[in-house]
Amino acid sequence: MGRSLVATYSIVACDLDAGQWGVAVQSKFLAVGSVVPWAEPHVGAVATQAWANPRYGSDGLTLLRMGKTADEAVAALTAADEGREHRQLGIVDGSGGAATFTGGECQDWAGGRTGDCYAAQGNILVSQETVDALAVTFESNAHLSLAERLIECLAAAQAAGGDRRGQQSAALLVVEQDAGYANLSDTVVDLRVDDHERPIPELQRLFALHHELFGVTPSEDWFDVDEALAAELRDRLSRLGYDGELDRAFSDWAGTANLEERIDGVERIDPVVLASLRKQSA
Repeated sequence: MGRSLVATYSIVACDLDAGQWGVAVQSKFLAVGSVVPWAEPHVGAVATQAWANPRYGSDGLTLLRMGKTADEAVAALTAADEGREHRQLGIVDGSGGAATFTGGECQDWAGGRTGDCYAAQGNILVSQETVDALAVTFESNAHLSLAERLIECLAAAQAAGGDRRGQQSAALLVVEQDAGYANLSDTVVDLRVDDHERPIPELQRLFALHHELFGVTPSEDWFDVDEALAAELRDRLSRLGYDGELDRAFSDWAGTANLEERIDGVERIDPVVLASLRKQSA
């Protein structure tokens, strides 16, 4: 099997306050999310691309887990790899240190830059403006969640020129210890657009759906279910074929709608859940 050219742009980053690490990537390459992004909570994140060496992902995380800094991990990985001049690599470590590497044989335009808690890199790009857009967008959106910041970075990079061969796939990976599904996983977001004419807008659509299904609304923003709202819930659930006791009907509907993570009885209701019920039963 020949080498796979993962010509792409990516950003690896972390939010130390939130305890999150992640990677966002776009490429004219099928299923880029299966090769480039790697991350582990409190350990770090890795993006491996160009003539990609997938072992940079697992081996990079191992080095970080052993206490190596991002710079030290990049140096160790590339020193041991005879194909390093064809590789591109970005790493953020568990302390927010960042490093990026672009081999001398990567196809133009190729390069990267680092900043506090991020490393941005790309190859076969229209220009350096793509990587600059990744960096500037990350730096200017600290008010957003890590996942939101990373998606904004991809959109800005594409607007700045992106991969000069075009678009095909994109991916977003964000990890946080025990913050994934049912608090039994470290994967907060793992979304992939494997083959699409406009992969970044499609990734944005999937992320919006992910947030609707698995996001968290602060408890103080939930609505109390009084008699009037309870009557509305019964009526809307009945229209959808869920009759009987309100608690059971509501739970059955939420499970079918994949909203079970957003419900907690029927005394109070998440406004996102109520909006979804109203939309489905309109």
